[in-house]
Amino acid sequence: MCGIAGILQLREKGPVDEATLRAMIQALQHRGPDDSGFYLDHGVGLASARLSIIDLEGGRQPIGNEDGSLWIVFNGEIFNYVELRPGLEAKGHRFSTNSDTEVILHLYEEEGPASLSRLNGQFSIAIWDGRKRSLLLARDRLGIRPLYYTQHQGNLLFASEIKALLAWPGLDLKIDPGALRQVFTYWSVLTPGSIFEGIRQVPPGHALIAGESGISVEPYWELDFEEEAARRTEEEYLEELESLLTDATRIRLRADVPVGAYLSGGMDSSVIASLIRNRSDTPLDTFSISFSDPRYDESGFQRRMVQSLGTRHHELLCTDEEIGRCFPEVIWHTESPILRTAPAPMYLLSEQVRRHGYKVVLTGEGADEILAGYDIFKEMRVRRFWARQPHSELRPLLLRRLYPDIPRDSQGEAFWFAFFRQGLERTGSPFYSHEIRWANTRRARRFLAGENGRGSGDADAEAASALIPLPLEFGGWSALAQAQYLEMVTFLSTYLLSSQGDRVAMAHSVEGRYPFLDYRVIEFCNRLPAELKQRGMTEKWLLRRLARKLVPSEIWQRTKRPYRAPIQRTFFSSAPGTDYVSELLSPGAIRDTGHFNPDAVEKLVRKAKGDGQLGEVDEMALVGILSTQLVDHWLVRRAHRPETPLTWPQPKIVDAARAVDRVGITL
Repeated sequence: MCGIAGILQLREKGPVDEATLRAMIQALQHRGPDDSGFYLDHGVGLASARLSIIDLEGGRQPIGNEDGSLWIVFNGEIFNYVELRPGLEAKGHRFSTNSDTEVILHLYEEEGPASLSRLNGQFSIAIWDGRKRSLLLARDRLGIRPLYYTQHQGNLLFASEIKALLAWPGLDLKIDPGALRQVFTYWSVLTPGSIFEGIRQVPPGHALIAGESGISVEPYWELDFEEEAARRTEEEYLEELESLLTDATRIRLRADVPVGAYLSGGMDSSVIASLIRNRSDTPLDTFSISFSDPRYDESGFQRRMVQSLGTRHHELLCTDEEIGRCFPEVIWHTESPILRTAPAPMYLLSEQVRRHGYKVVLTGEGADEILAGYDIFKEMRVRRFWARQPHSELRPLLLRRLYPDIPRDSQGEAFWFAFFRQGLERTGSPFYSHEIRWANTRRARRFLAGENGRGSGDADAEAASALIPLPLEFGGWSALAQAQYLEMVTFLSTYLLSSQGDRVAMAHSVEGRYPFLDYRVIEFCNRLPAELKQRGMTEKWLLRRLARKLVPSEIWQRTKRPYRAPIQRTFFSSAPGTDYVSELLSPGAIRDTGHFNPDAVEKLVRKAKGDGQLGEVDEMALVGILSTQLVDHWLVRRAHRPETPLTWPQPKIVDAARAVDRVGITL
């Protein structure tokens, strides 16, 4: 893992300012505290901050080919590099390292951009072709690793994180109101945008090529849910899933440093930890989060898995006060507003992982998306069934099985049934599965300046159509496949793998690896018959069958429990280190940034400080408002007024000299 950055002069070619390039990569030191390197040529500069995991001594970047015509900087891991290298050597390519980075470079030299489809990994890549005077920027299939870019004064600037771009003199950062509305609807900014005007992302599964003829962005891989024409037996599908997932786990254990695992207590991470233990007698270190509040705590299931697998377990008890104290640092790393505090405990957990000497952990992310594990998929199934007889009084009762907390009194039940009835008969909408979620979140937009949060299902669908391009084949997929596609492109890539994944793990130089997101596993699961993913009201059917062979019954028989963290009391507990909350949510601060309605925010804050419990939408709005204020404080204010002193301590990053300690950074 690394952080990468670079500059390409698009018009007048001349020496690239080395000091600026060094400042860009310095801002990414937390991503790569072990080493840094630079390549400068006429009109181009590449930089890398390295977290050494494979070929610790020889894998320094940038790396060039034999004649120095190609140069690469690379963030991530290519897990099948061992299998790719012999074929390249047989064709005469000479290697100077044992790294996966050099395999990418020689494969590109042999096959050009088409080589990207041969890579099994998680990555962002920059390759400079000196002969063609062109730059390739590419990102892995699901966008596990970030890659941002912008054009400024005739230059193309790119980096793993937006904060590195701030080193460019005169770069103006401004929060995009349209992007902020997206956060308050879809939970995150949809690719290829970012929260800032003019800052874009290379979309997942895409490559950007910049050169003399301009800039083009093209896909090299796309999600496809066309089911197999010839169906096999359930046992055959189960056998293939086990084989693919076992191999995906095996190659993700490739490292020249120790590898640990996250253990949430759920089925997904438990299956991965079991597959790891089945491969080796070496003790496995596992890491988990526990909460004092039983509404969020899963430590009992975690300990059951530890007992079953015999791992060396490290449990982090996460308190409300700690979430509140670290939240500014979390937003420094997410670089975007968020609507949940869930990334904060993950941030604290990665810090613990690093303190125990680990750089790599395997996790269970992705299983819910590829095997239909979320409630939203079952909710869609119930609503479609209900829509066939919209006046039925029995069919909506199925929602009780899905959401057992729905009040049983007539008034409370009527409220919830009316909520789920919204757009009930709009089954022809391509966004049917997600319109309830978006409508619910959209209510938080009433706090935005100039908005009231109202709207219709038609308006939501029209807005989504403009922002979420659908494949031509989309209409021919099953309803479940359509819902899975939307979840992957609007939530998995943009939020889960970013704010709750890469950004909070790499804040402490920890690399997360995701066997369920091996592209072979994804393509296999996307072709599965729907009933092998969702059978009745049972989610992840085929994975449950595999889990029966690997984990205790208490684990595989569990109902999916969404990972969440406390919100309201984390910010209003009067604990030391949370003074920033009242400062940033004050009427003056809200007016100063101009993103929200000061009167509406003031009412929300009074309500949050009171004895009552905020509802879900108000809690999400609170986090969204506070995190937006932090983004403005940390990044916009730094861009416009770098000399202005901040009123509370700056975030901290990993120091290269002492990997487990954190030191301040000033941009």
